[in-house]
Amino acid sequence: MSIDRFILRKLNTCQEEHTCANLVRLFVIRIRKAEIAEEHDAAYVLSKLN
Repeated sequence: MSIDRFILRKLNTCQEEHTCANLVRLFVIRIRKAEIAEEHDAAYVLSKLN
C-alpha cells in the first residue's frame, strides 16, 4: 500500500484531533513535493526539446 493511501485510510478512521491535523499536514507536504517534482520534470522535458 502506498503511503498516500495509508494516510487517507488513517484520516478516515482517525478520532484524535491532533493526530488528524498532523496527517493532513503530512498529506499537504506530499502533495507539494509531487507538484514541485512534476514542474521540474516538465522543465527538464522542455529543455531537452530546445
